[in-house]
Amino acid sequence: MHVAPLRTPTVHDHVALVEIELCGELMIAASDADGDRLSPDRIDEVLKVEADRAARLRRDRRRGA
Repeated sequence: MHVAPLRTPTVHDHVALVEIELCGELMIAASDADGDRLSPDRIDEVLKVEADRAARLRRDRRRGA
């Protein structure tokens, strides 16, 4: 009997992997929350939205945009 060898996938969907990681971070934050929902500010904090905006602004300023 011949069994084909297992192949490891060489293509990764990097966007999907990042989305999965972010969902995990939100689930962890939600499990620690006192109420039923996370506030929009807490969601932004978990997803580091403000840090991303600040980094983009610094980058744009360096480029002269």
